[in-house]
Amino acid sequence: MSKVVIFGAGSWGTTLASLLAENNHDVTIWSFEAPVAKQINEMRENQKYLPGIQLSSRVQATANLESAANQTNKAAAVFFVVPSEHLRKVAAKLKGKINNKIPVISATKGIEKNTFKRMSQILAKELKHPSGNICVLSGPNLSKEIAKGLPATTVIASTSKKSAQTGQKLLMQSRFRVYTNRDVEGVEFGGALKNVIAIAAGAAEGLSLGDNAKSALLVRGIAEIARLGKHLGAKTKTFYGLSGFGDLITTCQSKLSRNHKVGVEIAQGKKLAEILASMPDVAEGVPTAAAATALAKKLKIDMPITFEVYKVLFENKDPYQALSDLMNREAKEEK
Repeated sequence: MSKVVIFGAGSWGTTLASLLAENNHDVTIWSFEAPVAKQINEMRENQKYLPGIQLSSRVQATANLESAANQTNKAAAVFFVVPSEHLRKVAAKLKGKINNKIPVISATKGIEKNTFKRMSQILAKELKHPSGNICVLSGPNLSKEIAKGLPATTVIASTSKKSAQTGQKLLMQSRFRVYTNRDVEGVEFGGALKNVIAIAAGAAEGLSLGDNAKSALLVRGIAEIARLGKHLGAKTKTFYGLSGFGDLITTCQSKLSRNHKVGVEIAQGKKLAEILASMPDVAEGVPTAAAATALAKKLKIDMPITFEVYKVLFENKDPYQALSDLMNREAKEEK
């Protein structure tokens, strides 16, 4: 039995807390919203983000960041599941307050706008944590399915085998299989960029474009994800594993995917602000589309699907026109 602290009480953070509690670990979960922490402690349920899932008494919540930080002194590991746009701010408040000898595991998927930093890089800098003790968790992990007890797999990546194995041991169980990986860049870029392609896949479904179109989006989507990732130091083979193609397939085809939902509703004519306001959790593909587009253009990396998603989301481009422009690009060799 170990102690674990989780920063972030959305659906995925709460699901991780539930998994850890099932493995007989004591969990402190920090919520930015006091009512959510109160619900967890008094009703044993996160009604806002994970309704209908009863939580173990091993899970205790707090809305006090300092209190959660104090719990890390006794912890075997710390998880961050804070939305990407807020991660740096939260981590900065915790500088010097987390034992730098324990693994810090990022379960946030995204790329920071303007700096183009990955979430693990932000945590290492703001927490002053050794890079070897920073891990990344990613995979085909729909929180509602996992919370209900359905089987799933995931990947924990770190440059330190020991740190990755610590996270693996904490989470591993008969219905949740955990693999380790050394390619932090590949695992992290795969997890972040697939959300952008999922928006495109949702739009394809909303426009009733058929299965051929969706399959093409997945295959060409992973090609452009790998193109950018390889340029930035990732291993190509990682993008064809669980945290790449595996996560992409799930996020692009599931109605439980927030990013897929954004695409469907954009295609149906709804405005982005309206869609996001109706969702309790963050659709990380939206800010990532902006960051990835700017990064790819800076590096002169061709990412046509990502570029069109950006134009649909932020420049009000008609989805049909985006499709037409994708289909009518210059003829090329497949690679």
